[in-house]
Amino acid sequence: MSPHPLWRRTLAEFLGAGMLVTVVVGSGIAAQRLSADVGLQLLENALATAMGLGVLIVLLASVSGAHFNPVVSLAIAVLEHRSPKRMPMRELAAYIPAQIAGGIGGAALANAMFDVPTTLSTTDRATPATFLAEVVATAGLVLVITGLIRAGQSIAVIATAVGCYIGAAYWFTSSTSFANPAVTIGRVFTDTFAGIAPASVLPFLIAQVVGAGIAVGAAVALFPHPRPLDGRS
Repeated sequence: MSPHPLWRRTLAEFLGAGMLVTVVVGSGIAAQRLSADVGLQLLENALATAMGLGVLIVLLASVSGAHFNPVVSLAIAVLEHRSPKRMPMRELAAYIPAQIAGGIGGAALANAMFDVPTTLSTTDRATPATFLAEVVATAGLVLVITGLIRAGQSIAVIATAVGCYIGAAYWFTSSTSFANPAVTIGRVFTDTFAGIAPASVLPFLIAQVVGAGIAVGAAVALFPHPRPLDGRS
């Protein structure tokens, strides 16, 4: 457990999720304005997100664990429920609302920086294909995080791996890998390149929970004996 008080850990989760969505939305707006080709726009968005996420993990992992994602927090709580260092329910109850609020605030901040109104998105994304893609994207992300934690890898290794995975998953999933309920909800509040319509949110959230559940089972099967986390950054 982090030595920091709960308010500081919660603040770190709010800021981390918020800045992550700021990076996602802001780089999407910039890409849309600077490039005419949709493939190039996605590449620019993916690179910025991958790099920004890695930086945020390295910066805030020593404070809150750098979850920035409700299903990551849930997965860690489930996997560590028998550990002396398990995540208390009050911490989980504080993290998840902070992550969601941060995601919404991050979208609003990105909109403001590019002089775009904060309005609900009109981009429908939910289809059977994107539902499956979100299951796969979230399962992969949560397994990368929990597997590396259980393997005792350093913060630097985890940050690099997570950033690389997200950068790749932008391209190999049809949903462009939201893989995060806080990011999904935050992206409702921007009618730009990264937006998602409110009607598409529930299918994405369900897929993300299913994916996280698959990842928890896989983490236990692949890494049955957790090692102490190497705290080196």
